[in-house]
Amino acid sequence: MKKSVIPCVKSVTCKLAWVLAVLPFHQALAQSDTTRKLREVTISSSRTEMLKSITPAQQIKAEQFIRYGAFNVADAIRGFSGVAVKDYGGVGGLKTVSVRGLGANHTAVLLDGIQINDAENGQIDLSKFNLNNVQEIALYNGQPSDINQPARSFASASVLSIKTIKPDLTAEKPYSITAGIKAGSFGLMNPYMQWQQRLSNQWSFIVNGYTENANGKYPYTENDGINNVRKDRVAADVKIQQIDGAAYWMGTDSSKFSLRVNYYHANRGLPGAVVLYVPTPEGQRLWNNDFFAQSGYQKSWANGFRLLVNAKYANNYLHYYNPQFFNAAGFLDQHFRQQEFYQSASLAYIIAKNWEVSYAADLVINNMTANLPSFKYPTRTTVLNVLATNVKLGKLTLQGSLLNSNINESVATGTTIPSRNVFSPTLMANYKINDPLTVRVFYKNIFRVPTFNELYYNFITNTKLKPEFVDQLDAGLTYSKNLFGAVEYLSITADVYYNKVKDKIIYTPNVYSGSAQNIDKTEGVGADIGIRTESNMGKLYKGLLALNYSYQRAMNFSFPTESTYKNQLPYTPQHLVNLNVGVSRKGWGLYYNQMFSSLRFYNNNNSYYKDEYLPAYALADLSLVYKGKYRRLPILVSAEVNNLYNENYVVVRSYPMPGRSFRISFQITI
Repeated sequence: MKKSVIPCVKSVTCKLAWVLAVLPFHQALAQSDTTRKLREVTISSSRTEMLKSITPAQQIKAEQFIRYGAFNVADAIRGFSGVAVKDYGGVGGLKTVSVRGLGANHTAVLLDGIQINDAENGQIDLSKFNLNNVQEIALYNGQPSDINQPARSFASASVLSIKTIKPDLTAEKPYSITAGIKAGSFGLMNPYMQWQQRLSNQWSFIVNGYTENANGKYPYTENDGINNVRKDRVAADVKIQQIDGAAYWMGTDSSKFSLRVNYYHANRGLPGAVVLYVPTPEGQRLWNNDFFAQSGYQKSWANGFRLLVNAKYANNYLHYYNPQFFNAAGFLDQHFRQQEFYQSASLAYIIAKNWEVSYAADLVINNMTANLPSFKYPTRTTVLNVLATNVKLGKLTLQGSLLNSNINESVATGTTIPSRNVFSPTLMANYKINDPLTVRVFYKNIFRVPTFNELYYNFITNTKLKPEFVDQLDAGLTYSKNLFGAVEYLSITADVYYNKVKDKIIYTPNVYSGSAQNIDKTEGVGADIGIRTESNMGKLYKGLLALNYSYQRAMNFSFPTESTYKNQLPYTPQHLVNLNVGVSRKGWGLYYNQMFSSLRFYNNNNSYYKDEYLPAYALADLSLVYKGKYRRLPILVSAEVNNLYNENYVVVRSYPMPGRSFRISFQITI
């Protein structure tokens, strides 16, 4: 049984304790910037770990990151059902996420409700997001359940929502400073600090800063056809600095305002692909200088209205240098800059106790410049409008939305793709059969336009390139029950789904002849199953178990007469299994993670010859954690072993992943 200060049992004693606790707290709030020390009311209760949502959703919180040996957001979500993380290896390697085989371009990444966007390639590098300032991460298939959202939250096949830490301070303790360091294999050194400060009853701020340095020299094994040869990955060094600051204001009513400023700088080596008998190119480098500022305001009224207003400006600079390029100059030096201007407003209204409606409108302007010859200098203007409604009829919850996307493109020279005006409907239903058991279904139609890279990187605009259109169908059930005794709770989710993609975009990158083309039709069927539970193992020990399984069959249905018909799409494993088990005693915890991915093909041929598929692999991580106090100051100490059994594997062809590695960390809060 877990102890909590929130009563969850229906008894006269608990209700009386709750009233006695809330009454003085309400009186204390009425005073100006004073606090009154209250005696804690402790209630024993069980809790479930399931995120409440009308569509399939998964969540991981800050206190759980250490259980999974997570270093960044990509590591934290790799255990989710239906998630495949594409990893190019190393501490600074690009990491993107594909949900249910649809590709990274169909997953919107939100930071505190505002989208992180990349109009250049459409794929967000999740390795950029460290976990020091993250409170929780949630993945929604379809869209989040709250209908008072920016229109962009309705405009993707899935949504990865990252919520940052908010100051939680009092007049008695108006500040909090957390400092820590992580160090480990391959020269990793990662110091960080967080400062929270309460300025008044209404104002507070939080500042986060960190640096990350690693030489990236990790060992891997290459087979030359006869022997396994041990080699070291070179030119994979990384130097990163990031600072993030946010100010928060809370009015005396329900008004809230926030302003966030973020700067990210990275200087990293690009080790290139490992190809047998071909020297690995060295000297390639990539620099990133990314800045954004975003703000949000929300307010609720007693008459049922809820207002949400967001704004953002982003400026991303990328510099690529290759000293060994076969052109007249003998090298390649490319500079890219993209800007985004974003404004959003959403208004929801509760018509009746069980009926709410909302309207949201977003305006997005993206532009891009580069030092490439004959570059098109594109500008894209996107206007999104969405109407949504949520109705509760007893045990049945119905939700629907209609998104209108109007997209216009312009270029400095030549022609571009035609304007688009598309309507995208979504329908969702949730029925609670009884207290622990709920069934759910949803249908979502969505599309994505080609990225700037897909349209303009090869210097000739591909005006025939069409947007991707996706139809999603899902049916599933959830079982969530608090238990008493040895087992605290049991949460089970099971979903089956069907995806159909029309005109799927396949991009083949190349410096001067990169090209994109449409595949007429692809279809996918799959299933996601998840189990979570915690148990009391005697009076001192607690055990936990989380098991996720995913089946994905994503097939090419373009041309029945071709050999690729019904073949599995590249880089889509059919089977994914993730297991997390652990045991804790007081402040100590020992956690073991096991991940399995079946083989993947890297082309459409689906040939089982050795050079046309990537073998299956299984990874294991182990972490030992201590959370306690040193001289009354909270501390966190951990030791981790990643790739425990030193598995030799690749996620992306020709990009070997690190073998066994170690990491230790120490954190203190004052």
